[in-house]
Amino acid sequence: MKRIACFLFALSTFSLQAVAQVTKAPAYPLITHDPYLSVWSFSDALNSSVTRHWTGSEHSLLGLIRVDGKTYDFLGQPVEPVTPIMPAGEIVPYECIYTETDPGTGWMNEGFNTNSWISGRTPFGNGWDNSAKTPWTSKSIWMRKEFVLNDRQWAESQTQRLLLQLRNDEDVEVYINGEMVYSCTSCYTTKLKNYEISAAIKKNLRKGRNLIAIHCINTVGYSWLDAGIGLASPVASTQPAEQLSRIMTATSTTYGFRCGGVDLELEFLSPLLPNNLALLSRPVTYLNFKIKSNDGKKHDANCYLGVSTDLATNNALEKVAVSWYDKDQLSIIKAGTLSQPVLQKKGDDLRIDWGYLYVAIPKGTGVQSSSEVQPAIKRFVETGLSYNSIATGNYQVLSNDFIFKGIDNHPVEQLVLLGYDDLYSIQYFQQNLKAWWALGGSTIENELQSALRDYKIIKANCEAFDKQLYNDATVAGGDKYAQLCVMAYRQSVAAHKLTKSPEGDILFLSKENFSNGSINTVDVTYPSAPLYLAYNPDLLKGMLNGIFYFSESGKWTKPFPAHDLGTYPLANGQTYPEDMPVEEAGNMIILTAAICKAEKSAVYAEKHWNTLTQWVEFLVKDGLDPANQLCTDDFAGHLARNANLSVKAIVGIASYAQMASSLGKKEIASKYLSIAKDYAAKWQKMADAGDHYALTFDKKDSWSQKYNLVWDKLLGLGLFPKKVYEKEIKYYIKIQNAFGLPLDSRKTYTKSDWILWTATLASNQADFEALVNPVYKYATETPTRVPLSDWHETTDGKQIGFQARSVVGGYFIKLLEMKWKK
Repeated sequence: MKRIACFLFALSTFSLQAVAQVTKAPAYPLITHDPYLSVWSFSDALNSSVTRHWTGSEHSLLGLIRVDGKTYDFLGQPVEPVTPIMPAGEIVPYECIYTETDPGTGWMNEGFNTNSWISGRTPFGNGWDNSAKTPWTSKSIWMRKEFVLNDRQWAESQTQRLLLQLRNDEDVEVYINGEMVYSCTSCYTTKLKNYEISAAIKKNLRKGRNLIAIHCINTVGYSWLDAGIGLASPVASTQPAEQLSRIMTATSTTYGFRCGGVDLELEFLSPLLPNNLALLSRPVTYLNFKIKSNDGKKHDANCYLGVSTDLATNNALEKVAVSWYDKDQLSIIKAGTLSQPVLQKKGDDLRIDWGYLYVAIPKGTGVQSSSEVQPAIKRFVETGLSYNSIATGNYQVLSNDFIFKGIDNHPVEQLVLLGYDDLYSIQYFQQNLKAWWALGGSTIENELQSALRDYKIIKANCEAFDKQLYNDATVAGGDKYAQLCVMAYRQSVAAHKLTKSPEGDILFLSKENFSNGSINTVDVTYPSAPLYLAYNPDLLKGMLNGIFYFSESGKWTKPFPAHDLGTYPLANGQTYPEDMPVEEAGNMIILTAAICKAEKSAVYAEKHWNTLTQWVEFLVKDGLDPANQLCTDDFAGHLARNANLSVKAIVGIASYAQMASSLGKKEIASKYLSIAKDYAAKWQKMADAGDHYALTFDKKDSWSQKYNLVWDKLLGLGLFPKKVYEKEIKYYIKIQNAFGLPLDSRKTYTKSDWILWTATLASNQADFEALVNPVYKYATETPTRVPLSDWHETTDGKQIGFQARSVVGGYFIKLLEMKWKK
């Protein structure tokens, strides 16, 4: 079955125009809806790398255009299929010999005495997904395995790319025939990763028997070792299209290319409009192609879009089924795993492997088919059509071909819709919940039809919102600040899932991306909040409601809030192994007060008053001089007498007083405001270290960012005099590094969201920019090309950890201050 037609649609204009412009970022969002439906370009040129899920796993989108017989690539790069010579253990477990006792020197060489070594099957490991074939619980492991190259394989290894496939946790060194192939320290991978084997190593390969030897050290936590060797299969040759432009707005990323005699524009539009929850929740991104002649001549062009079925799998080993059909005005191709393990996995470095991926085009505008990727590319390069009959297997691509005849200087357009139906999104206290868009009984086909029908108005609304956000941020903090907000917007929103509790409350649940995978972490909600307070406080309620329910249902009985609701996507109760008592109590009270201020109503506080009262009493008792405990910056370790954490407690107490006053509880308000002011006065003496305030009350030679002070300023609590802010800001500017202000005196790394909060304490634009501009420098010059990391090194701009997290919503704190002043 196939469909083919020419689709010509004249447009009056064809240019990359946007008010809200970002041209440089660490990575670029393409399809961004939730923690599972999230595809990015990790390079400045869209056609220089494979597109990826935010975790780094390949989620390939491939775009080719054939103009006057020549094929150009403009989107992504093909994923190289690997023909195994020695398959990795996760593909085909194999026997090898190993030891967990140091074998001494020469262990990697042929002829070494291995009589004391024992036999085992790969993979080796402990923890992770418990799929290791041989347990490994010690610190070190050494393994050896002979592999055989037949005449053909040996010949191909000398002319083709030979790959080491390795998954290691952590430090590793790999040898082939006694020569080192690869090594790394302080490193680990959570999936097989390919490393090209050098020409020098390949020269030492022999027909017949060869030896691979590996030493791996588990420095902390889980352990894993698996390895394979394979040949990269050559891919049909194409010419890179010349990328002319790249513009990112809050809701879209648009690229311009020159492809011989035609110019191509490709826009990715994920319409995450904060005041339209139905649209925000709809898991559909638009890909819009525009093509026109650039030389005054008419041209014929064929365009190809390949969408990997990896978007519907957690790993490449899962079997996929594909089907296609017509529905109303759309032609649809659909893919999903055969196993459909709905909500059966939880964790951090995971992709969805249930539900179904959909690629839809207006009926009659193109050809849809499915096959393995290499044959599809080869057919397209040779004939201009990738079409083939449907296939099944481990790796498939959903292919879409479009034919354009006689292209002149009037652009032609092709619209593609990419959607995902996850069937059930979240498990909430043992009950499976559908996404917000599906709660009223809508189907994904209905959502795709609505997306097609309303495309023009949705695009116009997105453009208006993009302009509003950029203008708001520019007025609040300047152009560089505005660009940081644009970079942050889709990342923050798409780190959440929108649904509704069985009790009817909105739930907007975050995933703690590349941190620990927790769901609805309170101290992730806290830094994320400014974006949602600025544009829709209901979304922030959706981030607090589950935590309130956990306490008010009696499922959580401690006198302070839980840290989280579980591990994404299972929200069945806290899974983080340690509490953050002062941190989470302060966070929940402050954010409730912020909602009340944003809504100019204390109704939300009144609903949860008894719970808030319990939490504030805990802060009164334990908040001024906190005991040894974790705070939101848990990666920095436990800390006693934490001055910034004390500020959070004091501001939390005053926030409770402010809500009490709004509810007419004057005596309660007076009581707690008096406590907060008394604590604030004591704090100034306890933390004073001369020209700054200390990290801890007992170490005057230390310092830290006092980012929690920002809520005293924004909520107008009047706890700390202006001189406290001014002294800190003056000190910070003096000690910051090229890529930002360190978090505190213990390390030179930082959290960029906290820098933005700290900068908002500044009383003038010059001081604000002095602190923010190094963050902009980091975001535009970091060598780490991943979705924006909020944890980086201030000396060289490299990522320390974390990526694609919602906390960059905290960048909007200055914008929020401006809105509240108005």
